[in-house]
Amino acid sequence: MYAIFKSGGKQYRVSKGEKLKLEKLDTDVGKKVVFDQVLSVGEGKDINIGTPYLADAIVEAKVLGEGKDKKIEVVKFKRRKKYKRNFGHRQHYSLIEVTNITVKKKKAAPKKTAVKKTTKKSEKE
Repeated sequence: MYAIFKSGGKQYRVSKGEKLKLEKLDTDVGKKVVFDQVLSVGEGKDINIGTPYLADAIVEAKVLGEGKDKKIEVVKFKRRKKYKRNFGHRQHYSLIEVTNITVKKKKAAPKKTAVKKTTKKSEKE
């Protein structure tokens, strides 16, 4: 079973037991995190798609660690103007492991039986 959820303005496709780097979360290492903005859940041909989110789906994960990604070098350069600028950026991330994907199944509403209404014809006829 897989789920697509939204975190930090990005969408991620995960399955149970998968490890993933997300943008830094405001939780401590070792704590449980619950993602409730689930866009779709599925397995094979059985797929549930939300509009925009599924109200009855939850993705649970555990925070394994935090860190910084590799450095990205940025260079600004204008020729013949004696202008050159170098700087870098390292994005903070949280490493999570998906522990559970749950979907609550809705109970089917009882079917209503149609009741025939009989109309009395007026006696004048």
